[in-house]
Amino acid sequence: MSFLTRWDDDPSRPGFGSALRDAAVRAVLPGVLVFAVVCAIGWVIMEPLRGFEAENDVNRWFQDHRTPTGETITKFMSMIGNTEYVIAVGVLVALVVLWRTRAWWFAVVPLLAISLQATIFVIAAYVVGRPRPTVERLDPTPPTSSFPSGHVGASTALYVSFVLMATRLPNPVVRRVVVTLCVVAPLLVSFARLYRGAHHITDILVGLANGVVCALLAWGYLRREPAGGQSRA
Repeated sequence: MSFLTRWDDDPSRPGFGSALRDAAVRAVLPGVLVFAVVCAIGWVIMEPLRGFEAENDVNRWFQDHRTPTGETITKFMSMIGNTEYVIAVGVLVALVVLWRTRAWWFAVVPLLAISLQATIFVIAAYVVGRPRPTVERLDPTPPTSSFPSGHVGASTALYVSFVLMATRLPNPVVRRVVVTLCVVAPLLVSFARLYRGAHHITDILVGLANGVVCALLAWGYLRREPAGGQSRA
């Protein structure tokens, strides 16, 4: 069974209880390991590297090259990573997928991805407590929640899960357009958060990694059987 085609190879309907157990074992438990790795990277940055002050040079370079046009554009680019936006888009797409497929166990994939990412981000940001870059921030942000980037992690988890779901679209043109847009979206958020002084580069890179891993865990959360195998009723 291919990882990408797992939902087509076994379209059987799972019970709610079995799906919940699968989510706990195949997504939440691995998420604990992801959380530990994120915190370990944060500890290295804050302790042996003493906050990795050299990264502030990159943020100061962006600050020195800001323009009114760039600030306006990046404001909208950053907004697509806002919690409210990510939740709203995730719920809307999940409802559309549920309406089209009647498969609730598949429709919840993006919601599981962003929920898992958000949990890891919120706790890790509190544990690590990394200060924001030493530049003027263009957005209101908590002073010690820089690592990892929640905006980047949330948008990455959401749009990578959309990329995986889009592989099932039958029209190749529509599929390519959707995949391209969904790949570009978290990159725009990443650039905007760096440009607007909200995060260091490592905050963004770890946010990207956190989002990708959470999307992959969500995509594979439900046990599926190979085509021709014994599926769960």
